[in-house]
Amino acid sequence: MYLNNHSFFSLRYGTLSIEELLEQASNMSVESLALTDINTTMGIPDFVKAASSKGIKPVAGCEFRNGDQLLYIGLARNREGLKELNDWLTEHNLQKKEFPAEAPRFNQVYVIYPFSKKHQKLHDHEFIGVRPDEVNQLLTSPYLSASHRLVILQPVSFTNQSGWHLHKSLRAIDHNTLISKLSSSQSAPASEIMLPPARLYERFSRYPEIIRNTQKVLDDCNITIDFSSFKNKKVFTHTVSTDKQLLEKLAFEGMIYRYGTNNREARERVRHELNIIFKLNFSSYFLIAWDIIRYSMSRDIYHVGRGSGANSIVAYCLRITDVDPIKLNLYFERFLNPKRTSPPDFDIDYSWRDRDEIQQYIFKRYGKEHTALLGATSTFKGRSIYRELGKVFGLPKEEIDRLIRDPGNRQNQNKITEAIEKLAQQMADFPNARSIHAGGILISEEPITYYSALDLPPKGLPTTQWDMYVAEDLRFDKLDILSQRGIGHIKETVEIVRENQGKQVDVHQVNQFFQDKEVKKRLQTAETNGCFYIESPAMRGLLKKLQCNDYLTLVAASSIIRPGVAKSGMMRQYIHRFHHPNGFQYLHPIMKEQLEGTYGVMVYQEDVIKVAHHFAGLDLAEADVLRRAMSGKYRSRTEFQRIEDTFFSNCRAKGYPDALSLEVWRQIESFAGYSFSKAHSASYAVESFQSLFLKTYFPLEFMVAVINNFGGFYRPWVYFNEAQRCGAHIELPCVNHSRNETRITGRTIYTGFVFVQNLEQQTISRLVCEREKNGPFQSLADFIERVTIGKEQLTLLIRLGAFRFTQKTKAALLWEGHLLLNKPIPKVKSPSMFQVQERNYQLPKLEQSPLRDAYDEIELLEFPISISLFDLLQTRFRGEVFAKNMLQHVGRKVRMLGRLVTIKYVRTVKKEMMHFGTFVDVYGEFFDSVHFPPSLKQYPFRGDGIYLLLGKVVEEFGYPSLEVEKMAKMPFQTAS
Repeated sequence: MYLNNHSFFSLRYGTLSIEELLEQASNMSVESLALTDINTTMGIPDFVKAASSKGIKPVAGCEFRNGDQLLYIGLARNREGLKELNDWLTEHNLQKKEFPAEAPRFNQVYVIYPFSKKHQKLHDHEFIGVRPDEVNQLLTSPYLSASHRLVILQPVSFTNQSGWHLHKSLRAIDHNTLISKLSSSQSAPASEIMLPPARLYERFSRYPEIIRNTQKVLDDCNITIDFSSFKNKKVFTHTVSTDKQLLEKLAFEGMIYRYGTNNREARERVRHELNIIFKLNFSSYFLIAWDIIRYSMSRDIYHVGRGSGANSIVAYCLRITDVDPIKLNLYFERFLNPKRTSPPDFDIDYSWRDRDEIQQYIFKRYGKEHTALLGATSTFKGRSIYRELGKVFGLPKEEIDRLIRDPGNRQNQNKITEAIEKLAQQMADFPNARSIHAGGILISEEPITYYSALDLPPKGLPTTQWDMYVAEDLRFDKLDILSQRGIGHIKETVEIVRENQGKQVDVHQVNQFFQDKEVKKRLQTAETNGCFYIESPAMRGLLKKLQCNDYLTLVAASSIIRPGVAKSGMMRQYIHRFHHPNGFQYLHPIMKEQLEGTYGVMVYQEDVIKVAHHFAGLDLAEADVLRRAMSGKYRSRTEFQRIEDTFFSNCRAKGYPDALSLEVWRQIESFAGYSFSKAHSASYAVESFQSLFLKTYFPLEFMVAVINNFGGFYRPWVYFNEAQRCGAHIELPCVNHSRNETRITGRTIYTGFVFVQNLEQQTISRLVCEREKNGPFQSLADFIERVTIGKEQLTLLIRLGAFRFTQKTKAALLWEGHLLLNKPIPKVKSPSMFQVQERNYQLPKLEQSPLRDAYDEIELLEFPISISLFDLLQTRFRGEVFAKNMLQHVGRKVRMLGRLVTIKYVRTVKKEMMHFGTFVDVYGEFFDSVHFPPSLKQYPFRGDGIYLLLGKVVEEFGYPSLEVEKMAKMPFQTAS
């Protein structure tokens, strides 16, 4: 009898999960149930899958609304009907248009209009829904004579009164209004709960035909979803057999390119992988990935293939990835194996400037009906719940802040905050908004709308309404087309080197980079600022502690830097064992057998699988589920609990002491949630070596590329500082040399106009276009004559010294610009036929000081260029110890002066905060500091600036840092 039920996928409306909705129905012996979420079918796959376990017949549907106005409900008779509903939703979502008041003439969909809707004539597939509280109105309704078109409509949105209050809170959040101001039309009535079928029959006892009509509609709706077969595009060419032939041909051609003609191991592994690929019908998936790479390479678009796909030698031979799986002994079955329960995927990274073109190619190549971006769902979490509820309950910001930051405060104890606390617990992890996956793309055999309606988020490409977990359940294999700033650094460096030095660089010669002595030296000394993944303070510290100077050690470092490994204490253990390989004992002989290459430490996701399989006796499928569950990529808590129980029962059966089993489990928990697959770490390490090579031999061009891609761990001034360290001469923006982006000529770097605060893009475009068309500007008057510009924009350029080639002071230029701009300006600028004779103005001598210039630069660029920030200090003291000689002062208390670069916050076991700071000294060299809670309480950080630090120099594995006792932010001189 239930044709209209909302789950919490009716965003900011429904209050019931799919499981809760079905549990209620099961408890009331409801035999058939329709899921009709508002303007979405995102819950249908989960609903259909879960309903069978409850013995309930599922019906797929959708409720269509414009805002708060209910228009009609659609119920799919079969999967073709579900596609019709999805197509109807998709059409309106993609075109951003409202739904019409009348439903279309569906072929396989029943349409139910609300009782309040007046219809002259209903089609065979259309009905009027009558709520229990509307039954008495039938006596005077014209519909009474057409009772064969009437059905029972008992909407379900919550369970009880408490659920209704939660619903109203969600509606108030959705409307951004106070609960007290929420109107009845903006929320559901309290009667939208599930009643026992007997009570519904009783309410409609005088109208048995309505009961029969309702049952007939439910009986005629039959939805099934295939969760067993893969849904991706089945063939790349025309047939499965030609796909196999093409993939085999490409794989062996690529093998010769990668390994030569006489590598027996490579040939055997290629054959082994192809057999599995063919057996699992994954030929087309590999060929589609190859096709994307082929296109990007034809367009000279650089890519990095990473993730578990890098375990595959076939992927290596197809040039999808540059990671050699034989060299690293990578485990193909981690990517694809007959027992694996989850589909694999390729992660392919492109520059943030290029990814859109690749995505457009994929959609055009495989068709918009069959291609979609993968959706995602953001949920209500943590502080955001309290902020949202606090607003709709009318709490002022100060009280909301106190409730979040100091929940135990006695002022928080009142009826309103108690209600908020209760609602917050109910709302936790509710879906809040549909969004977009970081890079997933689906390419399906059938039109995507057989499975999902499509949204059109700001990205501008059709996107599924459900997320990666549903895609996995449906057996879709996604391609991850990701964007990354590090790739932009590499690609642009190559282009800048070609322009500035006339040299051609091949960044794919990674095997040469691994052996290059200068590159390895830079890695060992952690001279890695700007280099992908290895420039953060923590990573630089790890590289120095490991004295890392080779590819394989970097692969390991890329994984052990992850939070779980560091937090568990095993990162420190790894470093110790790395330097003392005979100075420790393995937990168990099996741990030595499986983890000897990483000194008994689980470094990679593959290690979790190996330990679970060989130590605890889980089969490979169970071990992989364990790994995925702990990394947050598996949703079945029941299955996870079964595997956890199996782990410990197997350990007991093998006679392991409980303490040993618990310690192994603790380490698995530490690593599985954060560690990379070895192939993923290897991919990152390849890109790191490419960055290192470019920084080693083309440091200035590399730093310009980093600056222009606005990417990296640090703010722009840090990279300008690094360019200076590498020997560059940094120039302020100049109207005759600068572009929108930063550029280099020889060893001179001209700061890009893009960094100038409040300088409009239109002004920059006019300036650069005019200069490139008609040559450099000869004077300020010449500039104003040729470029249309207002006083405010001109003032920005003058204050920043962009007209310094005139040899005039800023003050003189400001006076001159003011006078010139007061002249009438022609509407259309065109080059003058004759040279304009300038008038010479005689002005009194106007002062200009380096200090004032520096403050102008700080205001307009956020950092000075003409002088160092240290030159602004009131003191001449620059520190008694500097970064380069800290190791000579270990154990001593010293004073150091440093410009704050970044701060890392860590919560101690006692829930106190301790900070790790990173600074640069007057020579531009980095050093790190440690601030324990007592020191921080008395001497906190006070924002950007230069600090005087008093503390003891300590070292760990040869890496120094300063344990700070006292700290003071240093005052600057004032501009007179």
